[in-house]
Amino acid sequence: MLVFSEARLVFLAVPKTGSTAFETALAPLAAMSVTAPPELKHAPVFRYNRFFRPMIERFVAPDMDILAVMREPIGWLGSWYRYRQRPAAAGQPTSTHGMSFDDFVSAYCSGNQPAFARVGSQAKFLEPQRNGTRVTHLFRYEDQPGLIAFLEARLNTRLEPASLNRSPDRPTPLSAATEARLRRKFADDFTLWQGIGANGSYHALAARPAPEPRAG
Repeated sequence: MLVFSEARLVFLAVPKTGSTAFETALAPLAAMSVTAPPELKHAPVFRYNRFFRPMIERFVAPDMDILAVMREPIGWLGSWYRYRQRPAAAGQPTSTHGMSFDDFVSAYCSGNQPAFARVGSQAKFLEPQRNGTRVTHLFRYEDQPGLIAFLEARLNTRLEPASLNRSPDRPTPLSAATEARLRRKFADDFTLWQGIGANGSYHALAARPAPEPRAG
């Protein structure tokens, strides 16, 4: 996560969307750069809202814009699958060695996800909060020129991010039945990605209502 005080911009780091490359390129311009641990580096909207927003609104500005990047959902899962195939992951509970991408996605869609398939949801990461905290600029990972143009204009800089922390290339075929199951179970992710327009505009999903209090 990067905070740019003069530009009044917060850049949330959605995992597997190239955030490390932008972090490396833009950290010198940031008033605050959160690079570790992963739970804070990749703070989703709800965690930003709870822990970071009060501090930033008090000491920086109350009207910060929030920027994030979202990847096409199947491509996003493919990046996770390939990342967990790297040699360093072999033998770990999160490794995807010895399984197909179809098996990985099937496990991701299961009611009780095994460790290797617990990668979260981009829609959940980006979910607006009931107090109005939400991403104000959302770019598709696939629209790198649009994202770079936005950042260059907003930060008044030239930007040439290097390719860092990329998952190794390998095929990720997915059966029609598994894809259909994925699209049903994670419909919010596909709806959100499809609603992203030019210049970071998008149709945000509604904030989830507060849970009903238990009786008794």
